[in-house]
Amino acid sequence: MQYMMDNIKEKLRQGSEAMSIKLTSEQESKLLTYITEFEKWNKAYNLSAVRELEQMIGRHLLDSLSVVPWLREKIGLQEKLGQNPEWQSIIDVGTGGGLPGIPLSIMFPQINWTLLDSNGKKMRFLFHIKTLLKLDNVSVENRRVETFQPEKKFDAVISRAFASLQDMTEGCSHLLKPDGIFLAMKGLFPQDE
Repeated sequence: MQYMMDNIKEKLRQGSEAMSIKLTSEQESKLLTYITEFEKWNKAYNLSAVRELEQMIGRHLLDSLSVVPWLREKIGLQEKLGQNPEWQSIIDVGTGGGLPGIPLSIMFPQINWTLLDSNGKKMRFLFHIKTLLKLDNVSVENRRVETFQPEKKFDAVISRAFASLQDMTEGCSHLLKPDGIFLAMKGLFPQDE
């Protein structure tokens, strides 16, 4: 078991370094706790079709972290210009087991993250992980995107393999501030969209 954990930790380090992401020991610990809990709960709650913990590092954690350099650059530029960061709230639509919202909330504790999904079983996992990791910057909403009417609009909508770009923009536009943006994590470039 210890060998497996060392291997997983090394895979996370190598993958994050390849993306020029330096993890603090706290971030690394929380990310590893998250993915091991994800793997445990996956057996009963079917959070993902990926079953192997080692595969979850690349296909879930590192994939979710791939936007970190872009977000850091955007936030850093605003701080350099003496502006308040405009990125104060982001909603993860169709979050499922918390991807990419949980890994990103660990990396950006200064941003308020809302995780939205209609699957109640997956929401139980998210409440568990939010409590376990003491993620005070995370709120969980168990409802369909079209019925969710937030009090305050979001700076950005992020989604990982949730829907087509057209469905995403049409179905989530009511969640965004007028100058908000969509962050569509599609994996391969969607040529047909």
